[in-house]
Amino acid sequence: MKIVACNSNRPLAEAVARILGLSLTKASIRRFADMEVFVEIQENVRGEDVFVVQPTSFPANDNLMELLITLDALRRASARRITAVIPYYGYARQDRKSAGRTPISAKLVANLITEAGANRVLTMDLHAGQIQGFFDIPVDNLPAAPLFSRDIEELYKGRDIMIVSPDVGGVVRARAIATRLNCDLAIIDKRRERAGHSEVMNIIGDVVGRDCILVDDLVDSGGTHCNAADALIKRGARSASAYVTHGVLSGAAISRIASSPIEMMTITDSILATDEVKRCDNIRELTIAPLLAEAMRRISDESSVSSLFD
Repeated sequence: MKIVACNSNRPLAEAVARILGLSLTKASIRRFADMEVFVEIQENVRGEDVFVVQPTSFPANDNLMELLITLDALRRASARRITAVIPYYGYARQDRKSAGRTPISAKLVANLITEAGANRVLTMDLHAGQIQGFFDIPVDNLPAAPLFSRDIEELYKGRDIMIVSPDVGGVVRARAIATRLNCDLAIIDKRRERAGHSEVMNIIGDVVGRDCILVDDLVDSGGTHCNAADALIKRGARSASAYVTHGVLSGAAISRIASSPIEMMTITDSILATDEVKRCDNIRELTIAPLLAEAMRRISDESSVSSLFD
């Protein structure tokens, strides 16, 4: 078993390797003067079970090309099996035709990863579960629900909590955590007039006097979660917090969250946190390294990954 780290989130790959008691495979992943990506695997990987760790977060196109070229290099080096470990799967929000003459980019990216040489994919909290069907190779989609549930139990012990889905599309994800915690579920009905802008229309559920916890797969501009927190507080909630798997946090998201009623937003390290994220007082980070490491070990051993979440 070998682990190759691309440049998008090297600290996460290093943490996974430490847990597994391995050293990262020596590889050079660099740019030519014209910014072309060049990859050289500097160890023998012939016949090996290789895992490539690379979230395709900002800059999404650069990181995606790094992943594709690394997969191609490993295939041409005769690796026995190549698993693309993509903690955050970029382009996942483009999972359907939202209007006429628009692409389904999540499917295109799946095709690219497969054609580049991946034999299987390991990812986490896909924006839409059906993206697994876009691949013609095995996909393991790890949920963050067990990790979040344990953390909520520790931090909110003795408090009257209510799990909240920030939109109708996230109800299944929120219900999974509410079921684990044996607590109530509320749903926010929102309208999105255009990308990056949403408006809370209604709250389904009695949130008065409750400590509300928003659960979602990603936070980008932060508008949805800040508006939801505002609406919850106005409706009588005692507090509003958030647990979000992928901290995309683009544009003015961090300043927006810092000045919002959100008591604490918890994200994972699926995307490498910037210095600005680390300085924000109401954003904290949970690591997914132990979860990824155990899933990778089970894939290598040909044992069950789904039993991780029983």
